[in-house]
Amino acid sequence: MRPFFVLLLLSWYAAIPVAMFAQDGDSQESAQCTFDDGKQMIVRYNSLKIGKNDNPPYGKTWSPGGAAMTLFTEAEVTLGGKTVPTGGYTMYLVPGKKDWALIVSKNTSASAAYSESQDLARGTMESGMMPEAEKEFKAFFGHLGPKTCEFNVSFGKVRAWTEFKEK
Repeated sequence: MRPFFVLLLLSWYAAIPVAMFAQDGDSQESAQCTFDDGKQMIVRYNSLKIGKNDNPPYGKTWSPGGAAMTLFTEAEVTLGGKTVPTGGYTMYLVPGKKDWALIVSKNTSASAAYSESQDLARGTMESGMMPEAEKEFKAFFGHLGPKTCEFNVSFGKVRAWTEFKEK
């Protein structure tokens, strides 16, 4: 079953035009985490350069780089106590002055406007300040344990993170 899923996932992703992700010459980036059983989670997003006085839109749903991040997961995972089944989704951030939120949406179009009615899971992201500011928005995973991947984002001096747990 797993090889079929990987083939299905790759063929679905290949059908999405790359042009819909790129905005104003920015490039597409990706982050991935592999659980101990070999199943992976992959997030794709547009890179975004950060200016000296740029701030994320506090309290509002945000798609860094002008398009939603996309999530592909081979494993059934949880975020904020809600189940995210195997498959493809979009993700949005809600930056806050203290904590951020990460939203996984059932919508699969990275160029579609955010709709709360499509929310599948929402997780609180802890945040902290880094000593040096990042010059670009970054997203990456940390593999914390056999069934835990920590999703991190960096914007300027802020780093926010939350955990996905494999079921």
